[in-house]
Amino acid sequence: MPNGAELFVGAAARLGIDTIFTLVGDHLNEVLWEASRAGIRIVDLRHESAVTHAADAWARIHRRPALSLVTGGPGHTNSLTGIATAQLAGSPLIAVSGGRPSGMGGRNAFQDIDQLGMVRPVVKWAGEPPDAGAIPAYLERACREAGSGRQGAVHLSIPVNLFLEAANASPGVADRTAYGFGSEPGGELPREPLCPPAACRAALELLRAAERPVAIAGSGVWWGRAEEALAEFIERTGLPLYTITMGRGAVSDDHPLAMGYADPALNYAVHTAFREADLFLVIGKRIDYRLGMGGARVFPQEARFIQVDIHRPELGLNRKLDLGIWAGARETLKQWTEAAGRQKWPERAWIDRLRGLRANWRGQLDQAASDESAPMHPAAFFRELGEALPDDVLYSWDGGDFAHWGRAMLPARQAGGWLRLGPLGAIGSALPNGLALQLAHPERKVVAITGDGALGFYIAEMDSLVRHRLPLVLLVGNDAGWGLERELQAAAARDGRPGATGPGTVACELRSTRYDVVMQGFGGAGETVERRDQIRPAIERAWAAKQPYCINVKIRGVRSPFTRWQIAGKAGERAVQL
Repeated sequence: MPNGAELFVGAAARLGIDTIFTLVGDHLNEVLWEASRAGIRIVDLRHESAVTHAADAWARIHRRPALSLVTGGPGHTNSLTGIATAQLAGSPLIAVSGGRPSGMGGRNAFQDIDQLGMVRPVVKWAGEPPDAGAIPAYLERACREAGSGRQGAVHLSIPVNLFLEAANASPGVADRTAYGFGSEPGGELPREPLCPPAACRAALELLRAAERPVAIAGSGVWWGRAEEALAEFIERTGLPLYTITMGRGAVSDDHPLAMGYADPALNYAVHTAFREADLFLVIGKRIDYRLGMGGARVFPQEARFIQVDIHRPELGLNRKLDLGIWAGARETLKQWTEAAGRQKWPERAWIDRLRGLRANWRGQLDQAASDESAPMHPAAFFRELGEALPDDVLYSWDGGDFAHWGRAMLPARQAGGWLRLGPLGAIGSALPNGLALQLAHPERKVVAITGDGALGFYIAEMDSLVRHRLPLVLLVGNDAGWGLERELQAAAARDGRPGATGPGTVACELRSTRYDVVMQGFGGAGETVERRDQIRPAIERAWAAKQPYCINVKIRGVRSPFTRWQIAGKAGERAVQL
């Protein structure tokens, strides 16, 4: 008779899970032994939050549920940031925590905390199997909950004794329909809702009538595997396209109809472009804080809006719509392309206007990048970096001013190759995210771009890169401080705002640490660069090393476009100049 660990691993295998992200603990030993015997890949990291971040990234990269496994008590509490990140990013993470033996709750047992109570506010669903035989059913339900509708994080707490107990699967497990699953193990997830024919006709009528339309594509395009359908649709209709979140790279920024980032904090061309537009088609993107909550700072009040989203409550949440369509992105775009007719729509003069605005913004960034003074300007670094990187490089981006300069300047060319933090903004996660990205694409070139402040959160994952032999290139912008917060404090002090402490900063300064030497201490390689002419040779050495490589980039703190946009917003200003 199998024990609970065997039942868990067997159920995971039937669900197509072949990789477990974990940090070992005595609640987990039995299930880890069994997973190893079954040939499931075990990716062990150094911090439980890094574990859940990496599993979240794995789910985003592969567009299917991924599994994290951590011990209970502090392992569980450490994992919560990564779980919450996945939930807000709409990523199907199955986060499993071990726990004290069942029946010991409320009796002062070791590491006895209310794990379900802690996690429920930040997941779609959470549960604890009552006995070992119920483990497969609970894991299968977790997988379905994570991957259906608007995807998100789910959680299981499994008491340690259940992994050890012998049991058969509980009655009803074979009949998966009792739990709301398909009849076949690992069966397809429910079909996405389709765009009603009347809504299809209405959308195309609005698009044909618009003189200055704009399409904005977000993560729903990636999750819905709609990249090709999106490209075909904009080519048929001549719609200019802006991308954001996991939609970055779904259509390459090099495409003649692609206008770059839809984020007004990183692409100042949209400040004018969006205010002049008369219709917005928003596909698979929440109209959220990143789009100014749909408000007047980003969008004209009189502009018409069409929104397509798989999650019905998103429709019209922050902006009144002329047409809201509850449907999946891929089938909707294919349906619209067919209905648009075989001939391409006439190209609008509007396209040239948008290209001109984009060129003007690039000119502003190039001017910043021409700064020859020392320490190096971040824009100068990223211009040189962009010339040194191959077109098919994959990016894992952190937050902070250094990374924001790069996000503003470098093009997104690869679908699924632009990993970001997500709406929770958990800085530091670029390193575990990049680890997962390199693990998923062992033959591809992957860079993780972070700042010296953010790196501190998961710096020990340098060791994980070395142990798992992942040749990630880690680029660390080193300005010896929390650059973005330093700029915000300085701006508040200059404006004389309450609480500002004058020209100095509080808790923003760090040491100029040699992070390349830290990587070497973990067994990897690296170097420090201080000048433009050192950048390309350093990148070439990093690729040639075929091991984790940290390039410690000495820069000066410079207010990024993102931070300028934030400061202008706090001052009530609608527009901002670089």
